[in-house]
Amino acid sequence: MGTEKNTGKKGVLQVKKHRKKKLSVEELTQGVFNGDKSVLARAITIVESTRNEDLKKAYTLVENCLSRKSNSIRIGITGVPGVGKSTFIEVFGTTLTSLGRKVAVLAVDPTSTFSKGSILGDKTRMQELVKDPNAFIRPSPSGDSLGGVARKTRESVILCEAAGFDIVLIETVGVGQSETAVHSMVDFFLLLKLAGAGDELQGIKRGIMEMADAIVINKAEGDNLKKAQRAKSEFERALQLYPPKENGWIPKVSTCSSIENSGIVEIWETIEKFLDTTKDSGYFESNRQNQNKYWLLQTINELLKQHFFQVPSVKENLETMMVKVAQDKISPFRAAEVLMAGYKKELK
Repeated sequence: MGTEKNTGKKGVLQVKKHRKKKLSVEELTQGVFNGDKSVLARAITIVESTRNEDLKKAYTLVENCLSRKSNSIRIGITGVPGVGKSTFIEVFGTTLTSLGRKVAVLAVDPTSTFSKGSILGDKTRMQELVKDPNAFIRPSPSGDSLGGVARKTRESVILCEAAGFDIVLIETVGVGQSETAVHSMVDFFLLLKLAGAGDELQGIKRGIMEMADAIVINKAEGDNLKKAQRAKSEFERALQLYPPKENGWIPKVSTCSSIENSGIVEIWETIEKFLDTTKDSGYFESNRQNQNKYWLLQTINELLKQHFFQVPSVKENLETMMVKVAQDKISPFRAAEVLMAGYKKELK
């Protein structure tokens, strides 16, 4: 008799069990280095995990990946909902892969503050890019983080770079939260805008305009083309009011149509000029170093916050203090002092 084949439900379960077996840090690292997208996805899942048993594994994994030097480019893309970020990223991404680039997309989906649920639908919206062998798309819930960035996006960037992706696109929710978090982890910050949506003047806010390295008026097609050209002129005039950037770069304003695939190549050419300018001046490298320092401070804040809320005395008294603050029986400052005093006492 020949060897019995695994058929039926039992065989399928055995295959699934084999596929889902836990990988060691060494196996995950090697899989990432080999550019295995399924292993990369599993590695990012561990890095994003809040389970204590995954933390040490995640730290080692990130450190291993940091040792793999990369000449990557990190691009942040933001804009209000409906501006066409997903469509733009798909067309932009396929344009880059056609030029021989390997593109990773870290697409952050909004998380409901009520249900804590997230749509995670970017893979369905980017149907062409998701099938591209030189592209990797990872949707992640934004959680309660500012700027519409997942808590572990920066670590995910390191893993993608170690897997050989030389362009990492970070898509943000873009719902008016602080975009500082995005800006602190990318080389180039792209702001997508719409013409005729009533947000031309709304978009001319000091913070977001100062951070943007390029403003792109999307959906510049058909009847909207003239409106897009007018919006372009308005933003160019607005940018003249701002002081020069520290890196010497003058932000560019352009129009594009993701549907008609027009103006996309020109955006990439703008990014290449930016890279040439900042690398020649030394700003590119110094900016990366400053971002790493910010990453350290951010991590310290995160760890301190986690540790604070896990301390028994804080857990015991927090609810009481919240009730007192709600009823104006104690000020938030005084309540925080009481909780901190209990925290310090337990540290001794």
